[in-house]
Amino acid sequence: MVQVTPFLLILSMVLVAPGHSAKKCVLTGRWMNELGSNMTILAVNGKGEFSGFYHTAVTATMNEIQVSPLQGSQHRTNQKSHPTFGFTVNWSFSDSVTVFTGQCFVDDEGNEVLKTMWLLRSQVDGIKNDWKATRVGTNVFIRLHSRQECKWQQGGSQASDTAGSASRSFCSAACYTQ
Repeated sequence: MVQVTPFLLILSMVLVAPGHSAKKCVLTGRWMNELGSNMTILAVNGKGEFSGFYHTAVTATMNEIQVSPLQGSQHRTNQKSHPTFGFTVNWSFSDSVTVFTGQCFVDDEGNEVLKTMWLLRSQVDGIKNDWKATRVGTNVFIRLHSRQECKWQQGGSQASDTAGSASRSFCSAACYTQ
């Protein structure tokens, strides 16, 4: 019996582990980054193309922020659970364009996360000012859930907004009103 126990332990690990990590990250839906910017990615077609809307929470211009269109492409995944993607936001309220590239992940707690890097190109008056026209940065997006989904995930009540880690406050920080 002692020899059977290690075999059963290894067998159970092999059978259970793939099911545990099988959740795929899906781009479609509503997302929020650490600055409070929100985006909605609509359906991804068979070619991996998608469109949507981006509502930034920050701007370097004095113009009123407006929801702006986005267009993108996801690497066709087939069996891949963490797809790479890229999209362009053509800002409706400024003479700037931002391109994002990133990867969609599922973290250890089962939350979907988009890790991105971006380049923002602003219009300048001439080549002598080209040096200041491009900015670079990173953003992490988490999926927004409806309040109803959050209540269900938390067993009937929302998580506290004062939770210390991003994973513990994921649902409360990323809920929206339906």
